[in-house]
Amino acid sequence: MEQIHPMPNTTESVLRFSLPEGLVANEFLREGPVAVHLLLTSGTEARLLAAFPAGNSATGLWFEPDGAALFWHGATQLQAAQSKDDQGRLLVGVTVDIGVDRARLIVSGAVLSSARVLRDYQHDRRLPPGMHNTMHMGTNSVRWSRDRIDGSAGYAMVLQVLNGSVSTDAHGQITLSTAGQMLQLRLTALTGEPALQPLPADQLLREPTAGTLRARQSLAFLSYRDKLLAGSWRFNTYFGRDTLMSLMLLMPALTRQATEAGLASVLERLDPKGAVAHEEDIGEMALLHGSGGVPVYDYKMVDDDFMLAPVARAYLLEHAGSAQHAAEWLAQKTADGESYGTALCRNFQLVQRLASDYAQRPGVDTLIHLRNGQVTGDWRDSADGLGGGVVSYNVNAILVPAALHAIAALHASGLLAPYLPDDATAAGLAQLWEEQVPAYFAVQRDTTSTQLSVRRCAQELGIDAAPALASLDEQGLAFSAIALDAQHQPIPVLHSDFGFALLLLQPPTDVIERELAAMMRPYPAGLMTGVGLVVANGAYASDALRPLFGPDRYHGAVVWSWQQALLAAGLARQLLRVDLPVSTRDLLVAAQQALWPVIQSTQAQSNSELWSWTWGDGQYRLQPFGPGAATTDEANAVQLWSTVYLAVRPPLAASTMT
Repeated sequence: MEQIHPMPNTTESVLRFSLPEGLVANEFLREGPVAVHLLLTSGTEARLLAAFPAGNSATGLWFEPDGAALFWHGATQLQAAQSKDDQGRLLVGVTVDIGVDRARLIVSGAVLSSARVLRDYQHDRRLPPGMHNTMHMGTNSVRWSRDRIDGSAGYAMVLQVLNGSVSTDAHGQITLSTAGQMLQLRLTALTGEPALQPLPADQLLREPTAGTLRARQSLAFLSYRDKLLAGSWRFNTYFGRDTLMSLMLLMPALTRQATEAGLASVLERLDPKGAVAHEEDIGEMALLHGSGGVPVYDYKMVDDDFMLAPVARAYLLEHAGSAQHAAEWLAQKTADGESYGTALCRNFQLVQRLASDYAQRPGVDTLIHLRNGQVTGDWRDSADGLGGGVVSYNVNAILVPAALHAIAALHASGLLAPYLPDDATAAGLAQLWEEQVPAYFAVQRDTTSTQLSVRRCAQELGIDAAPALASLDEQGLAFSAIALDAQHQPIPVLHSDFGFALLLLQPPTDVIERELAAMMRPYPAGLMTGVGLVVANGAYASDALRPLFGPDRYHGAVVWSWQQALLAAGLARQLLRVDLPVSTRDLLVAAQQALWPVIQSTQAQSNSELWSWTWGDGQYRLQPFGPGAATTDEANAVQLWSTVYLAVRPPLAASTMT
C-alpha cells in the first residue's frame, strides 16, 4: 500500500462533530468522498472501530483486557485521508492521533469487512470464511488489509506507535509498547467501497438553523440522495421501517427534496407484490449472500408494509405543496421505469388484499401474523421483543386500519386515478379492523393482582414501588397486550405502541383514556420513569416473561428516543380534535406535561437510539445502553428516527429544545 495522504481540499462543506456516550467517544467526519464514524470504546473491553456509510463497511480492532479499565483520549481531530492499495486502487478514510493510559496494549482481533460482519464478531468472535487479513509489521507500526472477497478494492487499517514500538511473538500476538507511561498512537482506517452522495444542506431542512445542532448534524450524516441511513455505527444503510417512521415525524421540518428522496428509496426497493424492504445488504455482505454484489433485500417484517400508505398520504395531501406537484411526483419513474404511482398502488393492493382476509373470515386466524419461521415482525425486532408473540398489537390494531384510512383518503383525492381504480373497500375495511380487532388484545387485572405485580417487579429491580402503587385506583387495570401468543392468548406486557394510534388514528375517547392512563403511570405500574418513557413493562407478565423486559433488554424497560417523540406528536395531534370531552383533553394535556420535562432533561442523549437506567438514592439515573453496562446489545450514537425532535416540538413557547 502506498503512503497515506491527506484528502485534497474540497469546496464542499465539511461535517465534523463529536457525541460522547458513556464509555464510547463517537467522532464523525464527512468530507468529500469520506464519511466515517469513529468509535473509541474505553473500559475493560477496549475497541477502536471505524464505520463507513460507503458499502456499509467497517474496520475494527479489539484489545486484550488486563482487568482494569483503560481510557482513550484526544481523538477529536480526525483528518480525511487517502491511499492506494497494492494494485493502485484508491482507498479513502480517516487518520487520527490518539492516546491511551497504557504503556502496553495487546491486539486481540482485527476485522475489516461489512459492518454486519463486525456486528456479528462483536457478539461471538466468529467470522465467515475468507475474512483473513494480510498483515505487515514495521518497527513501530502494523497494517492490516484485505481485498473484498470478489477481489475488488477492500479495506485497510494502520496503527502506528508514535512513541514506542510494535512486536509479535511466535503465536502472532501483537503488542504495542512504550517506555513512557502512555502510548501515543496514530490510527488510519480506509475503505475502497464507492462513496454515497450526501443530500446537500439546502435540500435537507426547511429551516436550516432550527432545532438542536446535534440533531441537525446527525440527520445530515445519515442523509444521502438514494437513501436515508437508519443509524450509525451498526445500521449505516437503508431500513424501510426506519425511513418511513422518520419521514412521518420529520416531514414538517424536511424539504420536499428530502421527503421525496426517502419515499423514492422505499419505492425503489418494493418487491413484486408491493412489500416494503426491511433491510438491505450491500458491499461485502451482499457478496457473502452469493448475490454477486447486487444488493440483497430482506422482506421478513410485516409492519413496514402498512406504514407506506400513511406516510404517502401525509406527504401527498399535506406537505407536497400542491395537488399538481403531488401528481407530478407520482408520475416520476423508478430506476426500472415504473411510475412512483404504480409502485405505490402495488403496495396498496397488497394492504387491501391482506386486510380483506379478515373481512371474509373474521377471527384471530386471519389477523396479520409474523411470517412463518420468524420471531420478529414489527419494530420490536429483537428475539424477545414481542415476548414470543406471533400477532402484533401495533400491526393489527393500529397500522392496518391506518393504512386503509390513508388509501381511502388518497383515492378520494383523485391522485390515484391514473394508477388504481377505486374499489371503495378501503374505508369499510378500515372501520371493520378499527372496531373489531383491538378486543383480541384486551388485558384486565383487578386491583389486588395489579398491586401484587407492581410490588413484585419493583422488588426484583430494587426500585421504590411507592409512586407506582399510589398511582393505582380501585378500578384495577386495563390495557392492550403487546401481542398474541401462538395459542392466540394476549401477552400481558404493557407497552408504548399506543403512540402510533394517537398519531395515525382517531381513537374513541374511552380507548384514549384507558390506554393513556395505563402508560403514563410511574413504572412499574406504567411506563414513566425519571429518565423517560420505557417502551415495555413486564410487571404483569409471568415469571418466565418478566426477565425478557428488564432494563438490560433491547426492547425491554428502556427508553427509545423516537418512541417518546411519537407519543409527543400523537398527543399534539389528538389535541387538535374538536370532538373530545373535557376529561379526555385534560388527560392529554396532563400526559404532555409529564412527558416533555423528561424529554428535555435527557436531550443530550436524544439523538442516540436508546438508553437504560439504574436506580440509586431514590431516583432513576440515565445509563447508556451498551459498553460498560449490563445490557444485551449496544445502541447507535446517532439514529435516524431519533432526529425527529427537529419537527416534534414542545407545546409551550418556553422550550429548552434548542
